[in-house]
Amino acid sequence: MRSTFPEGSVRGVHVSATGWGWRHAGRSRSAVSELTLEISPGERVLLLGASGAGKSTFLAGLAGVLGGDEEGDEFGDLRIDGARPAEVRGRAGLVLQDPDSQVVLARIGDDVAFPCENLGVPRDQIWPRVRWALDAVGLELPLDHPSSRLSGGQKQRLALAGVLAMRPGLVLLDEPTANLDPSGVTEVRDVVARVIEETGATLIVVEHRVGVWQDLVNRVIVLDPAGGVLADGAPDDVLRTHGQRLANAGVWVPSFPPTVPTRTARARPGTELLVSRGLTVGRTPFASRTSLPVASALDLSLFESENVAITGPNGAGKSTLALTMAGLLAPLGGSLTARPALSRGRQPEPIRWKSRDLLTRMGTVFQDPEHQFLASSVRKELAIGPAALRLPETEIRSRVDELLVRLRLEALADANPFTLSGGEKRRLSVATILATRPQILFLDEPTFGQDATTWRELVGLLGELVDSGSSIVTVTHDEELVRALSDREFVLDAHPAVVT
Repeated sequence: MRSTFPEGSVRGVHVSATGWGWRHAGRSRSAVSELTLEISPGERVLLLGASGAGKSTFLAGLAGVLGGDEEGDEFGDLRIDGARPAEVRGRAGLVLQDPDSQVVLARIGDDVAFPCENLGVPRDQIWPRVRWALDAVGLELPLDHPSSRLSGGQKQRLALAGVLAMRPGLVLLDEPTANLDPSGVTEVRDVVARVIEETGATLIVVEHRVGVWQDLVNRVIVLDPAGGVLADGAPDDVLRTHGQRLANAGVWVPSFPPTVPTRTARARPGTELLVSRGLTVGRTPFASRTSLPVASALDLSLFESENVAITGPNGAGKSTLALTMAGLLAPLGGSLTARPALSRGRQPEPIRWKSRDLLTRMGTVFQDPEHQFLASSVRKELAIGPAALRLPETEIRSRVDELLVRLRLEALADANPFTLSGGEKRRLSVATILATRPQILFLDEPTFGQDATTWRELVGLLGELVDSGSSIVTVTHDEELVRALSDREFVLDAHPAVVT
C-alpha cells in the first residue's frame, strides 16, 4: 500500500443547502424537503436518518446526478463552493449503495481509470492514481482482472477506488461497507480515514450503523423524514443528547440497540428438504463459455422450519452457493438433490425445474434488489408472483395489502420501484418473494440498507415464517442478524466449509 496519495493534497469543498428539496417525478411526497445546513471544507460528516429520510437523494444532489426537470422537481438552493453541483462535476465523487451500477468497463484497471479520463486527467497521472487506489482499498488483483468476476463486496471496493482516483474535494459515501465482511469494513473505513487525512477532502458518509464511523467523523447530521434536520452537532453530543430519540427514529445508536423480537420455543427441525454432497459451485463470466468454480466440496442439508446463515469473507462464493441451491445456477460438480417433501413429484434436481415449479417451492432475493423488479409500481410488483400462480383477485389483493403494511411500504404503493431508497428497495425485494409463500427462501443480504426499526420488523417477520414451518437460507455479513435468527451457521471460507 502506498504511503502517500499521488500528487499531494486537494482542497476540501464548502457545502451549503438553503431550503433545499427534491421530489421524484410522479411522486406526491418529496424525498428531501426544507433542508438548510452548512458544511465547512475538510469537515467529516456522518449523515444519519431513518430509511427513506432522503440521505441518498441528498448525496445524489451534491454529486450533480439527480437529473433534469423530467426526473423530478427541485426546491431551494444547493451549492458546492458557491456553484450548482451539476456545474462542477468532478469536485464530488460518489460511491453508490449499489456497486453494480458503477461498474462500467470489463477490466478493473480500466474501470478505475474511467472517471479520471472523463475529467481529462493527463495520462501519465492516471495509472499511478489507479494503482494507488486499488492498493488503498485492498483489491489486490491484476489491472486486467475481469470486473464481471468480482463479488458484490469486491465491486464495492472497486467503486470506492474509482472515486478515490478522481481526487475529489468532496467524498460522498452511501453505505460503503454494507456488502463487506467484518474485516473489509474495518479496512475500508481505515482507508477512507487515511485518504481524507492526506488529501484534506470534505467527507459525507451515509451509514445506518453509527459505530462504524463514529470515531472518524467530527460531526453528525440527522435528517428528519418530515423535512429538515432532526439533530446536528459533535458525535458524542448528538448521541448523548438525542440517543433515545434517534433510536426511536430508526438510527442505529450503539447504546440503544434494537430489541430482537421474541420467537416461539423452537422444536427440532423437521423433514430434510434439500441436500448437497461434494458440491462445486461457480459462474460463467459474460462472453465466456467456461464456468469458473468458486467453492467446492460443500456438504449442506436444509430442513423444514430452520434458518441457515451462510457467512464468510467477500469472494468466498456465498451468493453463488445460494443461487445454486435455489435452482438458478447449475452445479459444476457433486450433487444437489431435493427430497420428496420439496420436489413433490418433480425431478430431484432443482436446476431442471421450470420457473412455475420454483414459485411455491423456492424463492430468491438477489443481492441487488433492482435485478428482480419488473413492474411500474410497488403494488403491481408485489402482485406479479401471486398472479403467476393464478390466485383469485381477492387473495392477490389481500396478500399485497398485508405485505405493504408489514414492510412499511403502504405509502409507496403507487411509486415506481426504481425511485425507492436503497432500504425500501430491499424490503420490496423481500416482499415480492414472500407474496408467493415459497417453502424455502434464499435471501442475499436481506437487511442491507435497513434502519434499526425496519431491521427489527424484518427480522421479526422472517422469524415468524421459520416458526410457522418455512425454511430460510440467509447470505449475510450482518452479525446481529445471525445471532437473532439463525439456527445454524455455514461458514464458507477456506475449503472445506464449516458448519456450526
